[in-house]
Amino acid sequence: MSIPCAFVYVTCFVSSFAAFGTHLPIFLLHHPVCLQLQTKRARRTMGHTVRVAVATLNQWAMDFQGNLERILRSIEIAVAGGATYRTGPELEVSGYSCEDHFHEPDTYLHCWEVLLELMRAPAAQNMLIDVGMPVQHRNVAYNCRVAFYNERIVLVRPKMIMCDDGNYRETRWFSPWTKERQTEELQLPRFVALALGQETVPIGDAVIATRDTCLGYEICEELWNPRSKHIDMSLAGVEIIVNGSGSYMQLRKAHITTDLIRNASYKAGGAYLFSNLRGCDGQRVYFNGCSAVALNGQVVARGRQFALSEVEVTVAAFDLQDIRAYRGALRSRSSLAASTPTYPRIHLPIELAGLAANWHTAPASEPQTSTQGGEWGYHRPEEEIALGPACWLWDYLRRSGQGGFFLPLSGGVDSSSTAIIVYSMCRLVVEAVAGGDRQVRDDCRKILADPDYLPTDAGDLCGRLLFTCYMGTENSGQETRRRASTLAAQIRSHHLDIGIDTAVSALLGVFRLATGQTPRFRTDGGCPRQNLALQNIQARTRMVLAYLFAQLMLWVRGRPGGLLVLGSANVDEALRGYMTKYDCSSADVNPIGGISKVDLRRFLAYAQREFGLPVVADIVQAPPTAELEPLVDGAIAQTDEQDMGLTYAELSEFGRLRKQAFCGPFSMFCKLAAAGGRDPAEIADKVKHFFRCYAINRHKMTVLTPSYHAESYSPDDNRFDHRPFLYRANWTWQFRAIDAELEQLARHHLHQTPPNGSATVPPALPPLPPANRQPDEHEPSSHDPSPTTASGTGDHHGTLFFAGPNASNNNTTTMSGAASAHHLYLPGDGQLTVATGLPKSQSSGGYSRMHSSVMGKIKDRTGVPV
Repeated sequence: MSIPCAFVYVTCFVSSFAAFGTHLPIFLLHHPVCLQLQTKRARRTMGHTVRVAVATLNQWAMDFQGNLERILRSIEIAVAGGATYRTGPELEVSGYSCEDHFHEPDTYLHCWEVLLELMRAPAAQNMLIDVGMPVQHRNVAYNCRVAFYNERIVLVRPKMIMCDDGNYRETRWFSPWTKERQTEELQLPRFVALALGQETVPIGDAVIATRDTCLGYEICEELWNPRSKHIDMSLAGVEIIVNGSGSYMQLRKAHITTDLIRNASYKAGGAYLFSNLRGCDGQRVYFNGCSAVALNGQVVARGRQFALSEVEVTVAAFDLQDIRAYRGALRSRSSLAASTPTYPRIHLPIELAGLAANWHTAPASEPQTSTQGGEWGYHRPEEEIALGPACWLWDYLRRSGQGGFFLPLSGGVDSSSTAIIVYSMCRLVVEAVAGGDRQVRDDCRKILADPDYLPTDAGDLCGRLLFTCYMGTENSGQETRRRASTLAAQIRSHHLDIGIDTAVSALLGVFRLATGQTPRFRTDGGCPRQNLALQNIQARTRMVLAYLFAQLMLWVRGRPGGLLVLGSANVDEALRGYMTKYDCSSADVNPIGGISKVDLRRFLAYAQREFGLPVVADIVQAPPTAELEPLVDGAIAQTDEQDMGLTYAELSEFGRLRKQAFCGPFSMFCKLAAAGGRDPAEIADKVKHFFRCYAINRHKMTVLTPSYHAESYSPDDNRFDHRPFLYRANWTWQFRAIDAELEQLARHHLHQTPPNGSATVPPALPPLPPANRQPDEHEPSSHDPSPTTASGTGDHHGTLFFAGPNASNNNTTTMSGAASAHHLYLPGDGQLTVATGLPKSQSSGGYSRMHSSVMGKIKDRTGVPV
């Protein structure tokens, strides 16, 4: 063939490929004829609009096959949406929570195998794509973004700032890349190199430069860190910042991520692409979703926070010229940019604004999300409780291979909240199936072992998935039994009402046979130890029966499999240790274990209104009690807040000071005393009481049921709250410091004399409820105690413990700024009026201070923590 003929052939060849958007090898793109054609095409289109896709994926740690399929699905949706660039969440190939599996060579091998499958997939051609996966370079493990285009790896960008707070422990498995603006050559695994014909790839702190724009990476914590990388990259000319993240949900947190994304693009100019995991990937956390795209300070597209769908792709389009105009108008930014060091640029001869021209042909049925413009509405805390734990439970149920849930339902706030969360889960399943989510439909059929079942009614589905049981004793009241059965009927769970006195008597009979002794309740003349043991045997019997029924109820119904036992102890009770070890607070999973009593009450009010559950009003107003002591004249004689010596609102605030403010006993007392509003001596007693109880019951956190993480002061020993579980319960040195400070405050008050000559004294206060149950050893069941006022407090604690002079305001801010009092509203009733406690004639009053002193407050005696 002659040279002129060859050029004609190449010209026709290139023109045909250009016309149909078919992939050309990168070396051919540099051919003079190809460059000439591209120049003409660029003049003709003058395109500056880039369409990008951010994926929200529900990945599962170590599920390489499932993770691959979900990533491929997101790529297909991005292609259908006309995107020229696709990004995904952090460590999406392996799953985020692999933990010590990141020490295993197999994990890295399988990640490279998945990457090869992705690069060869037909849907992945002609699109710039990056995925999150672990990579080893020179025997060091890094958390990386791996970018590729048409079966060639372009860049491996390691994470530079690790996260080691909250539930994160990244430096246990990964090292940060510390060589700023530097790259090295990563030697690809041999099988990868042979498959791709590529021996090495740049790894390090670099950016990708296409013909029309420049793209750079932050990874999760780098956005949250004070020295965020997007500032330097934007000054160096990077126009699109990409963040693959693994950010988990906490109550009242969703706006923080959105603000960071918006502010990053506002201050630096440019586009910010945020892609996040969603769901439970094998741990206590629920990843938050909310993938988003921001441009010049505005969120232009955003995905959902809570959903059952495994794959959601948010597609957004923006004009590169808008970025350049915005930045050019910021003169101070331009002055800084002129002197900013550059980044290594990996040049990729493509145009993101011109790769895909047929986006308008995307099928309308594709399950992608593109929320354009406007302000994003955030869920209220009660809505987050209704949605987050429900989605987490669905993930846990379908991945555990079990056939439903078993819940000991007492008719109190805690177990009722757990039951309603399962009902909320059923509503979400029905909604997802109605919206065409075949994965949810298939998962539901698999769980129920019914290949033809179609969930169309939440109540019907709840009756198939949730088994509830009221386990009553002679100490149980008729009202709790009625509330439990009524709630079960309203959510249509499969409900049982049984008595367990026979089982309790049998166990006590074994004790009598072995010892010749018969323990008695306090009301019958028994000592505190006897009284406590008799309460605990009831609670632990419920746990044993719960697991028996969970294993056999599907057998009774003629279905295969078993049930997951649900726990229902809230975060405040865990903090105080107000639960029997290995009672019915011990379960397979606990959806409310990270939620405070105050928030649960708000959730119940929301559920009554939104889900149509009238019985909730009675549940919220009921006095909190474990019902483990004998009734007095047929009435409940035990209340939880009296037993604890602390209100639930006080526990929440003590928890925030302990965890969020890092307060020990002394600094906690000083902060509370400085806030005013209460007698410092009273504060000192409360602080000491809290820390004694916390120390003596800390051992229970080592066996705490895995709980949905929702609250930042969770005492979960497994991951979130690393502290000893064996303490000196009397805190001798610390309490002595409190006493010394209290003396100083007393002298200060005595020496302050007003003009009339009388000394000032602390304001008069109503009497405190006695710290009557032995605080050092109390462990009755978390059998759904509920607080006794709208704010979750006792009758004279309508606001939080150390609320200041404005405590009567509905939104009082406490000294720590971490919590506020809440009022509940029920439909048609206005503000909810809640009973403030039992009449004196019905209350046992608990143990006296003398009993408490005998059991555990004597120096060096810690009580009986059983």
